[in-house]
Amino acid sequence: MLLVKRAKAFHVGDEAAFTPDGRLYEADELARSFNQLARTAKAQQKDLALKERRQAAFVSDVAHELRTPLTAIRGNAEMLLDPDLPPEMHEKFLSIIIGESERLSRLTNDLLTLKRIENDIMPFELSRVNLTKVCNEVLDMLEPILRDCEAHAEVVGEAPDVLGSPDRLKQVVSNLVENASRFIEPGGHIVIELFGLRGNSIVAVKDDGCGFGDADPALLFDRFYRTDSSRSRGTGGTGLGLAIVKSVVEAHDGTVEAINLPEGGACFIVAIPSIPGDAAA
Repeated sequence: MLLVKRAKAFHVGDEAAFTPDGRLYEADELARSFNQLARTAKAQQKDLALKERRQAAFVSDVAHELRTPLTAIRGNAEMLLDPDLPPEMHEKFLSIIIGESERLSRLTNDLLTLKRIENDIMPFELSRVNLTKVCNEVLDMLEPILRDCEAHAEVVGEAPDVLGSPDRLKQVVSNLVENASRFIEPGGHIVIELFGLRGNSIVAVKDDGCGFGDADPALLFDRFYRTDSSRSRGTGGTGLGLAIVKSVVEAHDGTVEAINLPEGGACFIVAIPSIPGDAAA
């Protein structure tokens, strides 16, 4: 009878539904089990609601971002159908269509990468990673892009090795350097500074560009976030590069933050737990 009376008062999510009183050991144990079940159900409900909101926001963001290039492609294709269009204009409209198609491809690839990371369906093969090597390989890989914008890029300092995915960490540094290259003036500078701090290996990517103004630094890592007209679609980015950086870094139990430098420009700071100095190589 005691259990029946208690059970009638139980509601999922009500953590105080059962109060053990010590009169009957089995009843008290059952009360604790029901309370734990209620807490677990409540937490799962919150997680599910959060996932649903994130999914809805993601779909909305993607739809918004796809609309612009698709509209441009359709508009320019319709112009090409005009029988009175001067021949010299054909190349212009075809160039726009090709450019927007390439942008759609980049956007699609970044979306797939981001979702795979966030859904944990892109397993990392972990190994000891030398960050100096990773950063130098990124600069070699991006040399054509850096040359086009006349950027002066270098790696300075050293950081302890980390346990991680060389390919994914290379993607982090690559995205940060590419991001910096879009907002510096011709002849500007990009510096990748490496050092160790409080058990973490730090990768700080600095530039002497326009910075990000008064924007909340945390928002920079949101999908498709852009601070102002200076960081617009015209820079060639998909709006997902920094979101991918954050996802990869957090998958390595690390953190990433952004600051405006006092002398001008921006600095993105990645911190990943270092491999202890006495660990086997």
